[in-house]
Amino acid sequence: MLSEQLKEIFLKNKEPFADILGQEGAKQGIKSALLMNRHIIIVGAPGIGKTTLAKNIAKLLPDIEVVEGCSYHCAPKNPVCPSCIQGKKHKTIKLEGAKRFIRIQGSPDLTVEDLLGDIDPIKALKFGPLSLEAFTPGKIFKANNGILFFDELNRCPEKLQNALLQVLEERKATIGSYDVDFDVNFIFISTMNPEDTSTERLSDVLLDRFDIIYMDYPEDIEIEKKIVVMKGKKLANVSDELLTLIIYFLRLLREDEKLEKKPSVRASIGLYERAQSNALLNGRKNTEFEDVKEVLVSVLSHRIRLKPSVRYLEDIENYIKEQFHKHVEVSKWQNSLEEEKQARDYR
Repeated sequence: MLSEQLKEIFLKNKEPFADILGQEGAKQGIKSALLMNRHIIIVGAPGIGKTTLAKNIAKLLPDIEVVEGCSYHCAPKNPVCPSCIQGKKHKTIKLEGAKRFIRIQGSPDLTVEDLLGDIDPIKALKFGPLSLEAFTPGKIFKANNGILFFDELNRCPEKLQNALLQVLEERKATIGSYDVDFDVNFIFISTMNPEDTSTERLSDVLLDRFDIIYMDYPEDIEIEKKIVVMKGKKLANVSDELLTLIIYFLRLLREDEKLEKKPSVRASIGLYERAQSNALLNGRKNTEFEDVKEVLVSVLSHRIRLKPSVRYLEDIENYIKEQFHKHVEVSKWQNSLEEEKQARDYR
């Protein structure tokens, strides 16, 4: 079982999630759930590392031997698909943990066939419409012996949610026209953005098959600075003072009661990268305050949203500029005056 493989890793390694800074509560909850082979929904705002965390789990999985060319990633000693069960001789290859990560992007047009599979019409003509050889496996089978990552589970239609019930409860998938159950062995990790309004309601029956893990924005400014430097591209020098200013402003916006949509960590990375681009285009190797100011609207206007009561009184572009002036420019100007005064007093 995959939980046994992870148990050994979690108990030996005190910090297995090297790609995730902070989020200690979420990491502890995920380890606890996976040790018991539980299905997980990671709930949190966009851009806080939900997908990165799931990929990190896949990287922890050890290399395994699978049948070469098998769409089901069958292990030689535990075959699942019809071809491998029939005992045909196949070569084996090593499959590393990162390649045992299969992603499904939730969307309203996702079908049951995308998830479970469908009949290939060409193969149906050759082998017969009810032949197992005519069946093309979906993402669930490709995740066999790995991780099935379902991003934005609450954006998939109700019909697809119903198709998941047997898979999650019995770890089997019954194909409509066939009287054969395919055993599938995988870890199911999904995500949800609670603030997204363009979603489907998840049924209580489906939710009852999951444990919920909550993730939030980085705990403090220092952790977020480390994330931005680690994930962001580096084209020009950004001083620690300027980076602190960028993160400070975005964290203030997240606390702003007038905003219904908050800026994610992607916004922090966006300001960090675009300010560098401006410096480079202006022939400088060092990023300046004005470089940040010039890209504010471009980076933030679509990543935040005012509440309706404010939206009809003020447009988002002016609001960003006003808040930046109020919380950053004025403060920076006052600090500069204080520094000049201290320098004069010293002289």
